Amino acid sequence: MHFNTIHYVESHGIATITLNRPEKRNAISYELIDDLLAGMERAAHSHAHVLILTGAGSAFCAGMDLENLKQLIGRSPEQNIKDSETVARLFRRIYDFPKPTIAAVNGAAIAGGTGLVTVCDFVLAVPEAKFGYTEVRIGFLPAIVSSFLIASVGEKRARDLLLTGRIFNAEEARELGLVNEIVAPDELMKRAHELAVQLLENSPASLRLTKELLSSYTHDQLDRQIARAIRENAAIRETADFKEGVSAFLEKRKPAWKGN
Repeated sequence: MHFNTIHYVESHGIATITLNRPEKRNAISYELIDDLLAGMERAAHSHAHVLILTGAGSAFCAGMDLENLKQLIGRSPEQNIKDSETVARLFRRIYDFPKPTIAAVNGAAIAGGTGLVTVCDFVLAVPEAKFGYTEVRIGFLPAIVSSFLIASVGEKRARDLLLTGRIFNAEEARELGLVNEIVAPDELMKRAHELAVQLLENSPASLRLTKELLSSYTHDQLDRQIARAIRENAAIRETADFKEGVSAFLEKRKPAWKGN
């Protein structure tokens, strides 16, 4: 199977998917989403029992690709729903993945990049890593990730991160519980493999069933919340603030908010 935007390697029971758009800081494009879903499907049916997700170059994932962001303005309501469903499917696939997932965050993980981190089982990050649910800063809505974030850090902390859209560092991410360990850059993948090997010492059946059990606790609630999030995520794209926010971001200027 050939991938254009990710690199897939499988060895000694460990599958590693590397987001491979370093010239774009591994920004999320529709093609990358398709490749990532296909790569995860391959890992799910492989002999690997642990999945590592990381990024090529200096960033883990810098959010949505600018070309794809431009295309969001002027899309039909049906297209907006379909786009939102695609993002939800990606986040839910990672969250419900049948094997343990480790995010090895090698640099900035912003907006959708922070979302990818949020839904992994374990997160290792370099000290220089930056995070942020920055959607509100461009008139967008951090709808789909919000359910997963509340479950991870609690509602009060989630309100802080989602409403301010502020950037925060690896140490604060660790304090919040979004990052398990902070690791020196030259030790990051080594530590990720050490953790993977530790997990491989456990029963694959037990790992799979434990993940299924944990997911089952919130399955129905997530179904309801994500269904609403998809609708809200699509609806905000019809607003003047969204169109102004995206335009201002692309034009590198301060937005003039309309309030609707």
